[in-house]
Amino acid sequence: MAITPQNILRTVVGLVVAAGILFLIWYFSSVVIYILVSAVLAIIGRPLVNWLSTKHIGKYMMPRWAAASITLVVIIALFSAFFSLFIPLVFGKINEFAQLDFSSVLASIEEPISHAQQYLSRTFALPETHISLSDTIVAKLRELVNYDTLNSTVSSVVNITLSTLIAVFSISFITFFFLKEDGLFYAMVTGLFPARLQENVTRALDSITHLLSRYFAGILTESLILMIIISTVMILFGMKTDNALLIGLIMGVMNVIPYAGPLMGGIISACIGIIAPIEGWSAIETFFAIGIILFCIKGIDDFVLQPTIYSERVKAHPLEVFLVILIAGNVAGIEGMLLAIPSYTVLRVLAKEFFSEFALVQKLTQNI
Repeated sequence: MAITPQNILRTVVGLVVAAGILFLIWYFSSVVIYILVSAVLAIIGRPLVNWLSTKHIGKYMMPRWAAASITLVVIIALFSAFFSLFIPLVFGKINEFAQLDFSSVLASIEEPISHAQQYLSRTFALPETHISLSDTIVAKLRELVNYDTLNSTVSSVVNITLSTLIAVFSISFITFFFLKEDGLFYAMVTGLFPARLQENVTRALDSITHLLSRYFAGILTESLILMIIISTVMILFGMKTDNALLIGLIMGVMNVIPYAGPLMGGIISACIGIIAPIEGWSAIETFFAIGIILFCIKGIDDFVLQPTIYSERVKAHPLEVFLVILIAGNVAGIEGMLLAIPSYTVLRVLAKEFFSEFALVQKLTQNI
């Protein structure tokens, strides 16, 4: 591309506009998230709406608003059924954890703790009376689980519940109109751009919708498969069904967060194994069994399922995806890792439509 004042001005204006749009997206992030979630749900529910719209009630064809209402009810019912199955398990385990006698739990793993203490004493040349690893662990656990902690947890649950109710109402309301008026989301987005750019924006929205639909469908399928496999394996090893389902749920949900999520889920799952060991097994045996099972299953997932989802489905190189997730995690933590791939996909598509003359853009978007 020739360097001319017009091209320089065009690039600068494009960058300023992009920066302004990104700032507005960040400033109104909660509203943007509601709209995006609603758009995804509308994409998922659109086939059912179109099918219902062809049906007749007596001699009258079902109106689209009725088809949209039925579809929305079906979506809400599916999510409600899922949460009603697992929420009692989560809160039951939290209550069990709050009433746990940590001293008795540590007594069951006293031997490995003793070995660990001896190793620390030899490694750092500490006298035996200088440190008590068992007492230190008990003290730290009691600091984490006490009256004040439980009160703050309850307050957090109340705040989260209120925020969730607002989010559910907002998303349901927006989703209904996206289902009822096909093309409304496109109209909202293209309306922000001048007429000469609307064709480019429409093409970009088509690509974004296609790629993100593939990505979200893939990640949900992967999480569901993981949840079923992990829960089934845990039950086969003799774990109680409710504990096995809870561990499967934790790993399935945490798997949505690339790389860091499964590690955090594995730690939580191993702790559940200590609190509620498999019948006939000691707490430490259950701990290591859960760790080995999750390591093996996640190994298969990392080498078989994830490369397909994180790379092929968004048409990006695996190293490229890894670096994007790493940078997003450093900038915005867990939330950044969660949103890294969808955000990067959107930026790549927009760059291809509006800045395709740059060699770097051509290289990054050649597979889209």
